[in-house]
Amino acid sequence: MKLLITAIATTIALSSSVYAESAKDDVTRKIRFDLDQLDEYGLYGPEDGRRSLSYEFCIPNDLQAIETVQAIDPTLMIYLQSPGRVGCDNMEVLAIGETHQPHYRDVLINLANLDTIDRIEQFLGE
Repeated sequence: MKLLITAIATTIALSSSVYAESAKDDVTRKIRFDLDQLDEYGLYGPEDGRRSLSYEFCIPNDLQAIETVQAIDPTLMIYLQSPGRVGCDNMEVLAIGETHQPHYRDVLINLANLDTIDRIEQFLGE
């Protein structure tokens, strides 16, 4: 009996860790650019020309959604009239943020964890 309980507990622990890893993969798949290109300050590029990476995503056009993402990422600018390159529809607004901020990886992962965000793309400007 003790052996059976140990086997069940081990199976549950293993499947929980596989689920956690799978959930993490799903979240990081929403981030459509390579986080490994960024240094600890959220900058990328050659040593003599490091710069912040801008990113964009769509969120529903409602005050609660906007306040939620701005609480996570204080760098965000919200654009009510532009679809951006990510193609926000008429029920969404465009949000553009920057990686040059403290804990930028956590910020991006927290944003990607939101059900209201489908994907986060690198913003290339116009």
